[in-house]
Amino acid sequence: MRVLVAEDEEFLADAIARGLRREGMAVDVARSGTDAVDKALANPYDVIVLDRDLPGMHGDDVCTKLLAEGRGARILMLTASTTVGDRVDGLSLGADDYLGKPFAFIELVARLRALARRPTSATPTTLLRADLVVDVARHEAVRGDRTLTLTRKELGVLKVLVEADGVVVSAEELLDRVWDEHTDPFTNTVRVTIANLRRKVGEPPLIETVIGAGYRIR
Repeated sequence: MRVLVAEDEEFLADAIARGLRREGMAVDVARSGTDAVDKALANPYDVIVLDRDLPGMHGDDVCTKLLAEGRGARILMLTASTTVGDRVDGLSLGADDYLGKPFAFIELVARLRALARRPTSATPTTLLRADLVVDVARHEAVRGDRTLTLTRKELGVLKVLVEADGVVVSAEELLDRVWDEHTDPFTNTVRVTIANLRRKVGEPPLIETVIGAGYRIR
């Protein structure tokens, strides 16, 4: 799961980002509303944690802008105010969920995972390719009668490849979808992850390398 944390309080933003990374998520941080819009329009986030009181552009305006642009990311709005009126205002703007400060970190994680699992009309919760099944909701993959033991990054890569339905996915796109903006674009992380996936998925091989283009599942 790739998450954008839009929060101007540096200590809180860094604490959230560190905690979510420990949970296996890829996390970017924006410290202003304008920065949040720029990053959200440039990257394929699953969920955006959006502080309502941001400098540069108010969180309400960020939410409205991203919805108008048709971005597919779910939005969880944060605010120091917990009145019913504020919650209603935030949700009426199009936010998918609302969490008041202070909050328990485990609740934030649970809400993010619930939002990421929430299906859209174009995103099934179970993905199939040959005898491979990727269960997005349960965070697991099965080939034949064998449950695969995968890291979160390996599962993320496998999900992207299965969703592509045979279309070639470049290493750059995998970095964008599964890792975060701090990942070195020249790293061999994708190649190593693909090699581990091939070994774990087993025979007959499913993941194909298309020289000079990327990877696909046959």
